[in-house]
Amino acid sequence: MGKVGKLQKFAEVTSFDNCFEYSKAMKGKWKTDYFKNDNPITVELACGKGEYTVGLAERFPDRNFIGIDVKGNRIWKGAQYAIEKGLTNVAFHRLMIGNIEEYFDKGEIDEFWITFPDPQHVRKRKRLTNAMFLDRYRAISKDGAIMNLKSDSTRFYGYTKETIEEQNLTILKDSDDIYAWEEIPEYLANIQTFYEQMWLAEGKKIKYLQYVL
Repeated sequence: MGKVGKLQKFAEVTSFDNCFEYSKAMKGKWKTDYFKNDNPITVELACGKGEYTVGLAERFPDRNFIGIDVKGNRIWKGAQYAIEKGLTNVAFHRLMIGNIEEYFDKGEIDEFWITFPDPQHVRKRKRLTNAMFLDRYRAISKDGAIMNLKSDSTRFYGYTKETIEEQNLTILKDSDDIYAWEEIPEYLANIQTFYEQMWLAEGKKIKYLQYVL
């Protein structure tokens, strides 16, 4: 079979049962109407091809995972993989993160992942860990929700730590070089996105932060 083009991916992803596009109808209903269980929900923000969404779903079948991205052709790969593997604890939602509170209810989300986001060196207001975005995540999550950040960018990692300090948040785990970390969790080492593999090939160190929102 030949390579699937972008337009075909856009068309196919709208037909997948595990994919949603700007669906406000699902707000507050993810557990009852889609997952059909009361397991905690983890959201991967700007999930790209969904490597972490499906990788975590395979490792933690007693949790539910939703990958979010604005590009439908990006999430096609993760959605297709989840279908092929029969992963029923996975969904993907195409939406703008800036409007995320329109698609989830308060208390609906337990944990977030951000993996290798655009560091937005010039536009601070677009950084996914700035104070404005953290307020949006809190608007849809339970009290004490967990945020995980994995990044190659020393500058973005430092900026996030500054934001954490300014907001008096609690850091649970912190590493500026996860592959030199003796206690690195299996999933953190073995789930690697396309971008992580690229940065590792260039010799960059991978940073990780886990903190309470």
